[in-house]
Amino acid sequence: MTLTPADADKVLKDNFAPWVLALGLTVEETGDRHAVLRLPWSGELARDGGGLSGQALMAAADTATVIAISAARGGYGPMTTVQQSTSFQRPVAGSDVLIEVRVTKLGKRMAFADVTMTPEGAQDPAATASAVYALLA
Repeated sequence: MTLTPADADKVLKDNFAPWVLALGLTVEETGDRHAVLRLPWSGELARDGGGLSGQALMAAADTATVIAISAARGGYGPMTTVQQSTSFQRPVAGSDVLIEVRVTKLGKRMAFADVTMTPEGAQDPAATASAVYALLA
């Protein structure tokens, strides 16, 4: 059984710090080993020059990965980021970003995922990431 998007939105509200919630992330889709979240465009998240800050994208990728792992596990459980590597490929300005996470391996104690961050309406990603999580329970 996987989480519904409504269940996953509740995981966000119940388990993340206020500054993460301030990103405005919403869950668009969940599945057995994936999730898609939307990071809405906000000038408050822009850096000098008007592009979305890398820190906002990295926090969104990290958060979306927790949702995807929770969906793969059938519910939320304590976990922590062990490693996240992000590659920025082009700037994002004035567009929401869709963050798609695929859980590539789900073990008893570790989970691995690939993340693609694509501006809405674009074909090419603005950034990609790989992440490793320790599953604590």
